[in-house]
Amino acid sequence: MSNVTFKNDPVTLLGAEKKVGDSAPDFTVLANDLSKKHLSDYKGKVKVISVVPSIDTGVCSEQTRRFNQEATNLENVQILTISMDLPFAQNRWCAANGIDRVDTLSDHREADFGQKYGVLIEELRLLSRAVFVVDENDKITYVEYLSEVSNHPDYEAVLSHLNK
Repeated sequence: MSNVTFKNDPVTLLGAEKKVGDSAPDFTVLANDLSKKHLSDYKGKVKVISVVPSIDTGVCSEQTRRFNQEATNLENVQILTISMDLPFAQNRWCAANGIDRVDTLSDHREADFGQKYGVLIEELRLLSRAVFVVDENDKITYVEYLSEVSNHPDYEAVLSHLNK
């Protein structure tokens, strides 16, 4: 996506922007126990992929808490929060914040997810804020790239899409 800013400064996103109807690329990230995780590990479920720059910051923390709270009302939906944070930091943050319905995943090792979904910020080696919904057949059905990384996503639009 062009014209993305981080705290009002322009940044460059690496990778191809995804669109509704695209096949969701498989990716390799790390779980909190350092095991490798892939999109294919969630086959057969609807996936909400909540992308945040760093889970331990204000907006990212609120975004993850909100999706954790909403997960109780969603059937056959798996929430994935992906950031460049180290798995140890994600695990500590989840434990401290009671996050138990969201899988936090780290893209720090290879930036595989960031490049495949067009959210890797070249200048900062962080992920740009975005939300993707991927159906049971791994088709992308919802995409939101935020033009300002420090803004919240449209939670109501995501939830409305899931409840269709």
